[in-house]
Amino acid sequence: MKKRILSLLLALAMLVALTACGGTSQTAETASPPAASPSAAPESPAAEPPAEESATVIFTDSTDRQVEVPKNITRIASSGAMAQIVIFALAPDMLVGTASKWSDDAMPFIDAKYRELPVIGQFYGSEDLNLEQIAALDPQVIIDVGEAKKNIVEDMDGIMKQVGIPTVHIDASTDTMADAYRQLGRLLGLEDEAEVLAKYCETVNARTHEIAEQMGAGKTKLVYCTGGDGLNVLAKSSFHAEILDLLADNAAVVDDPSSKGSGNPIDMEQLLNWDPDVIIFAPESAYAAVSTDATWQKLGAIASGKYYEVPFGPYNWMGFPPSVNRYMGMMWLAQLLYPDIAGYDMYEETAEYYELFYHCALTQTQYDALVANSLGK
Repeated sequence: MKKRILSLLLALAMLVALTACGGTSQTAETASPPAASPSAAPESPAAEPPAEESATVIFTDSTDRQVEVPKNITRIASSGAMAQIVIFALAPDMLVGTASKWSDDAMPFIDAKYRELPVIGQFYGSEDLNLEQIAALDPQVIIDVGEAKKNIVEDMDGIMKQVGIPTVHIDASTDTMADAYRQLGRLLGLEDEAEVLAKYCETVNARTHEIAEQMGAGKTKLVYCTGGDGLNVLAKSSFHAEILDLLADNAAVVDDPSSKGSGNPIDMEQLLNWDPDVIIFAPESAYAAVSTDATWQKLGAIASGKYYEVPFGPYNWMGFPPSVNRYMGMMWLAQLLYPDIAGYDMYEETAEYYELFYHCALTQTQYDALVANSLGK
């Protein structure tokens, strides 16, 4: 019995010893690591990455709308032809499309890489702006340039809501175009390039006003005829007659001047009553027909050869759309009516303009074709 008890006690002692060994092992696996020695330097916290600059900025457009736009813009859609002409001078490579297909007359003056841009239409004018096409082209901003329409804020907000693309309006007229370019320059990060165009517009506009003031009451009596038969006119005080009214005595006075580029319809009797000293015809109007038309020959301006055709290419120099092409029209009309006062070298002036606004190196041959019916016979 004593032996059995002794054996049991011995076994129990061995079991206790084994259990104690196992408990020591488990505690070592779950224990916290030893504390660092006093001589060890504490680790520095990881440096936080610098905060990235905001990818967007707030742009305040001409309607005082505050629009969030990308800080670095490289892709633009214009709202129409007027905006396109303005933007093309400053940032042609940013345009993702054109308001309409380039005309055949425009092709010689437009670089091949811009001729095949997709057509996206225009919000005003033909009112065929293709928002689905614009969304597919993924511009970063849609820009409207020109006269602020009555519902401009609602229009811009509406476009932006439909396509989810920032949409801004920049006011522009012949008197404010320089400021428009400066505003565009800030928007697109092209301040230096925009300043060149702004100063050009200011210079031409100021010179045109000087010539107009110098002529005073002695301005030439003139009518601008449009339409296939020539029996539409740009009436005095109409939006499209701005340059005519500035430089000439616009004889086309009607009760309700049309705001459209096609002008007001008249009849030959009315034109004979006005009896202008000079008549200018819009491109593709009646210029080619009047020299052999007996009725038109009753007008002193036609009989004496004082009728001219507005140069065209890539746009009408007098407007249509009424954009920066008007500055070319200012110089042309001043030189046509008052050559001794204006004193322009029209080839040099035209070449400079085409380089700045169309990025085209105009040749003498191209210039001669542009003004073939436009600067005297």
